[in-house]
Amino acid sequence: MPANQNNAARRYEKEYKGILSTVFGVRAAFAGALAQIQILDGVQENAKAFSLKTNNTPVVIGTYATGANDGGFGDGSGANSRFGNLTEIKYENTDVEYDYTLAIHEGLDRYTVNNDLAAAIADRLKLQSEAQTRQMNTKIGKFLSDAAGQTEALADFTEEKVKALFNKVSAYYINKEVTAPVAIYLRPELYNAIIDMTANTSAKGSSVSIDNNGLARYKGFALVETPAQYFPSGTIAVFSPDGIVIPFVGISTARTIEATEFDGVKLQAAAKGGTYVLDDNKKAIVKVTGTVV
Repeated sequence: MPANQNNAARRYEKEYKGILSTVFGVRAAFAGALAQIQILDGVQENAKAFSLKTNNTPVVIGTYATGANDGGFGDGSGANSRFGNLTEIKYENTDVEYDYTLAIHEGLDRYTVNNDLAAAIADRLKLQSEAQTRQMNTKIGKFLSDAAGQTEALADFTEEKVKALFNKVSAYYINKEVTAPVAIYLRPELYNAIIDMTANTSAKGSSVSIDNNGLARYKGFALVETPAQYFPSGTIAVFSPDGIVIPFVGISTARTIEATEFDGVKLQAAAKGGTYVLDDNKKAIVKVTGTVV
């Protein structure tokens, strides 16, 4: 943290960025589904976070023509090219927008804070980063649920229904030819229902541990028990390949300014955040709906 130069305003963008990045890396829910969080300080764009080069040209698989009149051979009445029709490939700029805000507004009075002011500011930035990470977890949970290209309903947590769900989703991923590792982020109630299934036995090669309430994988999917509060209402689980979602935060300001109402400083920060996934990858996200009794 910079040395105090008795300035009326002190900047803390870099410190806030570093703390938020570290805390998010440790406490992020849905961590496997996320690419590394992108955090910028001193952002100037008020809406656009960044641009991506995207391409929506479908893949066309043709056949190589070898007829006597193809490719300009013979009488020239065939196709112009033996490779078939020419498809032009172009990329477009896709702007990614911020979709939520983060803010800090706290006061530290030298007369009452009962701690070194710089140490207190560092503590508050860390605690704020933890709180804002939890807020981002909730945003990411809703984003995954909304972005899912496939929805499956689970009527109840009986073993028969749970096995049928996993079999159906497994077939879905195989048919979609998804080759990336896939994890299921699930509420504790569904996680425990899987742990308690009688089919998970050592005779079938299962590594379930009742002592530690643990099961690493089921039907080829990594199981990640996730706090219920990070799922939107009605969503009880989300299947997602690893690393396909990009979370990002742009820090507009993080500062302390001398207060006139009391003997101390006001700690203020403003940031904008969002989450992004390519449209083509949304079909690789499956959400499970149901009711927890």
